[in-house]
Amino acid sequence: MDKNLNLFFEMLRIDSTSSSERTFSEFLKKRLDDGKCRIESFEVGDGTENLLFSWGDPEVVFCTHLDTVPPYIPPVMEDGTVKGRGSCDAKGQIFSMYNACRTLAEEGETGFALLLLAGEETGSFGAKSFRTVHPGAPYVIVGEPTDNCMASASKGTKSFEITLHGKSAHSGYPECGVSAVELFVDFMQHLRQIDFGTDPVLGATTYNVGKLESTNPQNVLSDRLSFRLYFRTTFVSDAKVSEVIPGMANETVSVKAFGGDTPTRYLTLDGFPAKPVAFGSDAPQLTNFRSKILCGPGSILVAHTPSEHVLLEDLQKAEDNYVRMFRILKNSIS
Repeated sequence: MDKNLNLFFEMLRIDSTSSSERTFSEFLKKRLDDGKCRIESFEVGDGTENLLFSWGDPEVVFCTHLDTVPPYIPPVMEDGTVKGRGSCDAKGQIFSMYNACRTLAEEGETGFALLLLAGEETGSFGAKSFRTVHPGAPYVIVGEPTDNCMASASKGTKSFEITLHGKSAHSGYPECGVSAVELFVDFMQHLRQIDFGTDPVLGATTYNVGKLESTNPQNVLSDRLSFRLYFRTTFVSDAKVSEVIPGMANETVSVKAFGGDTPTRYLTLDGFPAKPVAFGSDAPQLTNFRSKILCGPGSILVAHTPSEHVLLEDLQKAEDNYVRMFRILKNSIS
């Protein structure tokens, strides 16, 4: 890996924040061309592209995403740790997967590919586009920061826009109006009383409030408050969340559903550690593949944070793991 470490830093020095990853994909088309692979580009439709590097006719596809969350953080290395945006989500995966492909190609193997998708962080638009234009393959190995454990299952997601409708009034005479902020408090209290059950595999259902907005001055009762309500669902709760939250609409509460992913079970292989994960990925959208593995270097606990990092030894372990996975899956096909 040491002789190829410059490649990793070249990747990390390119800002590929979601919707601006085209510069990065154009770089990779040239930089990852080893003269042995077939390179295909698939336009997503928003100015970004998906890339597929194939060595023969792929039966096993290594897959991860091109984009990162903002803000861009330039890379540094300290004591065997690489820090910077994308180091573990997901340029570390690109680096480890490409090295695995290179190792396999040097050993004369064929029948594998590296798929790099745009827009994972903002709605998996690349994955949704790719499944409509490509037949896929028997197996896809999706790279995300799982501590090099295979994900046995992942939580689903559901997103709703909630709007509370009040009546504006002078704050000195609150009895003359209806505060949308108080309606928000009532809504959240009601939500906390709902039992979504505990899943034996994925545990508790969780939710988060974002984009909370009310534009009233401090001395005026709010007549409108809106927010996003984002769920991480389980096999037990997914259908219930989709039914219950829209059912909370009334004359003062509007609910708009934005959908999301369902909880997903993944293929695991003997000899690899496995655990469930609570985060989302492109994997549920890749319905053109028969079986999916979710596994990669780095920790989800530092992804999307200012302290994002990955250990060099974990990148090497991931590379070795990907080579092993390919051989196991290839033997299962033949």
